Amino acid sequence: MSERSVERWRRTWRERGGVGVLSKGSPGRPRLSLARIADLERELERGPLAHGWADQRWTLALIKTLIGRLFHISDAVKDTWQPLKRHGWSMAAARRTIERDDAAVELWKRTCGRG
Repeated sequence: MSERSVERWRRTWRERGGVGVLSKGSPGRPRLSLARIADLERELERGPLAHGWADQRWTLALIKTLIGRLFHISDAVKDTWQPLKRHGWSMAAARRTIERDDAAVELWKRTCGRG
């Protein structure tokens, strides 16, 4: 629990009383099961090109569309990131390109004096 959250709750309690800080309930079960997350990860690893998109980078909008195609689930784009984040994905991993050449990157770093 962060200090910021406590301050927000305290301010709400002062302004609205006990009603203001009542629980709104559970946010609900995740929309994607562990099995579906595993399926999604396999499809993400294949890359956007394998799914018919010209760009080689995943965006949340593309991932949202892929989830809709695979599982017939429609979430807002802003909600697409949560299941990925919960399962250890990072924005950097989502942006990694298919054609990345790690050896060439290392050579460039050494050549430019940044390695």
